[in-house]
Amino acid sequence: MFFKRTFCWFDVVKLLQWGQRLKIRLLSVLSGWHGALMFYTCLPVPQHWPLEFRWIACWVPWVGLVVGGLLAIADNLLYVLQFPPLVASTLVVALGVAITGGLHVDGVVDVADGLAVPDPHRRLMVMKDSRMGAFGGMAVVLLLLLKVFAIAAIAEHREVVLVAVAMWGRWAQQWAIARYPYLKREGKGAFHKLALPTVWHSIPSLFSLFALSGLLGVSGSAPWYLLLRISVGGVVFALLTSAYFHRELGGHTGDTYGAVVEWSEALLLCSLSASL
Repeated sequence: MFFKRTFCWFDVVKLLQWGQRLKIRLLSVLSGWHGALMFYTCLPVPQHWPLEFRWIACWVPWVGLVVGGLLAIADNLLYVLQFPPLVASTLVVALGVAITGGLHVDGVVDVADGLAVPDPHRRLMVMKDSRMGAFGGMAVVLLLLLKVFAIAAIAEHREVVLVAVAMWGRWAQQWAIARYPYLKREGKGAFHKLALPTVWHSIPSLFSLFALSGLLGVSGSAPWYLLLRISVGGVVFALLTSAYFHRELGGHTGDTYGAVVEWSEALLLCSLSASL
């Protein structure tokens, strides 16, 4: 009887220890998610929520799910209110910039100004300047126009497109982080490389996006041809944009991460507008 009671007590202790470890792990996961929301968006995060910023790069596609979901809701509301497609698309793009605080758009501006410099050795120095130059202004205007007109040209399954594009654009950022070297020892994007040190660390998110596409196809929420075009386009434009900035700069910075997100989204939207 003594041994039986001791054994039962030992099981209870092990169960409590396991529960404590699970709680710590869950808090760690939630703190990373909260940190990603705070870093990548302007959405309100309660001050009492735990925050951890070291691994937020692992969460970026799911931040895209939140951002894209909010854009899809806004787009449906504008449709119900009978806004013209071009006006609705403009408001949706503006909302996307507002939700992210222009974080990625700022990268588009800085990278465009830097790439306008003929001397490759001075490009990073120019990108550090917070002032917007002529080439940065032209780049951001072109980017926003492409997004607005591409969304306006898509008449069907807009909610699926908005969510998917936001997620694939941020997976492109993950790929750029994992695949290419970071050019600065310090900076807002430096710790991203620690979270995604190799390309293998971007694969789980890639398979998650494929699985989500498959789930939408099986459930009938979107046609398979659309999901296939989105998936193929998402991968292709992620590879192209990240490789382009690496070729021009020899690596990536926080600004190029933002530019990869925005240009991947814009190019994917344009490719989808041609088919939809």
